Amino acid sequence: MPTHNIPKTDKTLWWKILLGMGLGITLGLILSPTGMAVVDDITATTLGEWIALPGIIFLGLLKMVVIPLVISSIVLGVIDSGSLHFLKTMGAKLVPYFVMTTFISISIGVFIIQAVNPAQYIDTKFVDDIMATSDIPFAIFNELNIPQRIENVIPVNFTEASLEKNMLQIVIFSILLGIIMLTLPKKTGKPFSDLCEFAQAATMKVIEWAMALAPYAVFGLIANVTIQMGLDTLAGVGAYMLSVLLGLFAMFIVYLLIVSIIAKRNIFTFLKAIRNAQIFAFSTSSSAATIPFTLKAAEERLDIDEKVSRFVIPLGATINMDGTALYQAAAALFLCNIFGVDLSNGEIFLLMLTTVGASIGTPATPGVGIIVLATILSGVGVPPEGIGIILGVDRILDMCRTTLNVTGDLVATAVMARFTPTDK
Repeated sequence: MPTHNIPKTDKTLWWKILLGMGLGITLGLILSPTGMAVVDDITATTLGEWIALPGIIFLGLLKMVVIPLVISSIVLGVIDSGSLHFLKTMGAKLVPYFVMTTFISISIGVFIIQAVNPAQYIDTKFVDDIMATSDIPFAIFNELNIPQRIENVIPVNFTEASLEKNMLQIVIFSILLGIIMLTLPKKTGKPFSDLCEFAQAATMKVIEWAMALAPYAVFGLIANVTIQMGLDTLAGVGAYMLSVLLGLFAMFIVYLLIVSIIAKRNIFTFLKAIRNAQIFAFSTSSSAATIPFTLKAAEERLDIDEKVSRFVIPLGATINMDGTALYQAAAALFLCNIFGVDLSNGEIFLLMLTTVGASIGTPATPGVGIIVLATILSGVGVPPEGIGIILGVDRILDMCRTTLNVTGDLVATAVMARFTPTDK
């Protein structure tokens, strides 16, 4: 894919988005029933929905193009690699790396929750009130054995995978298409390659249009969340929220160590190069929607070969979910402590392994992590409705963990670029 397909970004976008966030939080606290409450509850809720409208349109545009963007990016990334040998070499390094960082991230989340024990600060009355009023959409995955789970990732029905947003099946389907393209004569595969280039260019154009709304979208979404969340919710689960943020920050430090020690790059130069991608990830809560900006940071700011970036980044946006994995493990243990579910060390380790698998299959779209968490909870004896306790602050944590996910993709790209020979 030519670099000109990547949408151009306003150099001042990052501070406009930060300004929108600050103004959104301020307005939300002014209107929130548990803040300054300048209007009544019904009016505040109605105003919040209208204020959030630019954000809803913004996210709708991004969701509209996620699947064609992921498919075209992966197919073209595989084609650009030039050979099956390159893919084998890359895959043999990339998969173990993803598993290792995911396990490190989960371990950090478990350690912090065990050390801080934020459940001790939760009032039982607060839990009862949330449980009585919660109406949580959740999905319980079928009890499948390992062979059935493997069968479940094979994309036998692409239309169904698209409808269900099963990104893992879509990624596997896209990789297979790319590999097939490498084995066919160039003349035979050129029409499909051209179609993928068009699809990618078209999705990039939609994202470029959406970016004009970004500061207003962030303002509206943050304001609406703050109106709904209010000060009471923050106070009730504040210790849990701070614990997760501490874990995400600790994993961020791990990434910086990897950048410095393994990728052999200056961490300050690296952070400056990836700033726009991080802010866009924070704004959208979607690793997949951030792919164009992640690619832009990797190729234009970090000078990473396209063969590496076009393969690692789309793949990482689906299976490299370190922030999501940390959050899911921490939230599961937090709720276990609240509901008195005493896990042994062996059961905690099993929970960590389950979280690794669940995070790999988590769609790279906003809010899905909370649904996958329901599945993890059902396996350890916690009622999925307990998610209502942490639902109020999930949007803020979703934005933070997505930022870490995207940072992890760029760190992985830098590491793979150092250890994978290319023609560049």
